[in-house]
Amino acid sequence: MIQSSELILNPDGSVYHLNLKPEHVAHNIIFVGDQNRVEKITQFFDSIEFSTQKREFKTQTGIFKGKRITVMSTGIGPDNIDIVINELDALVNIDLETRQPKEKLTSLNIIRIGTSGSLHADIPVDSFVMSKFGLGLDNMLRSYLIDAVSNIEMEDAFVQHTNWDLRKGKPYVISCSEKLEKIIESDKMHKGITATAGGFYGPQGRVLRLDIQDEKLNSKMDNFKFEENRITNLEMETAAIYGLSALLGHNALSLNAIIANRANGTFSEDPYKAVDELIAYTLEKLSQQE
Repeated sequence: MIQSSELILNPDGSVYHLNLKPEHVAHNIIFVGDQNRVEKITQFFDSIEFSTQKREFKTQTGIFKGKRITVMSTGIGPDNIDIVINELDALVNIDLETRQPKEKLTSLNIIRIGTSGSLHADIPVDSFVMSKFGLGLDNMLRSYLIDAVSNIEMEDAFVQHTNWDLRKGKPYVISCSEKLEKIIESDKMHKGITATAGGFYGPQGRVLRLDIQDEKLNSKMDNFKFEENRITNLEMETAAIYGLSALLGHNALSLNAIIANRANGTFSEDPYKAVDELIAYTLEKLSQQE
């Protein structure tokens, strides 16, 4: 039995951080970072059956064209992803009364819709990027036994290419769900490796008043290529989502609207439009799946 100190429940029986019960969660889930973006998605729903919020974790579940979908804000960073995915998995795969894992496990479909900056001039602002792989620079997932789901050959190639300082922890590489990739892909999508950093400033190569450990890291990442895959963009959640989903048996895919291009210094003139178009695209693709 899982001890109450390990899986914490609120007095009403909901999981501690998300404030959700099993019946509140659909099998198709959309992650966003910003809590204000939840209703930008659910405004398109035919109906909303449930809504709650605790801290930065806002959740709404409803129906879009006959498909039940949950939309949830995760906040920023891999540490929040650790909370969100473990608690979601507990909701569907652990009996909260007996505190025992269920014999029949449920596999969730998790799609992240986010914003990001492109590292390449040929991936312009207002375009869409699908993360074929998540490259974790954050070290959070190293708390788990990830070798069985990680692309160790790509990890080693990246470490060698960048002369990575292993005092920061070894990067990890996790593939997206092939099932969701086939559902969502089209000629509108750029594909590549999304690097996930554990912070916004120094970990992503930004310098304000502090010197950083490797001032050339971004340019090294620009030039990294493994087989046909290059690093397309840099953000703060994808690799953690992919890793925990793979370990727990869930399908995960990360999509980004590109609102900045760091190669040529441009920023979208209307980033909200780019995000809205990606939302509409994703909902339509989800509604068409069997």
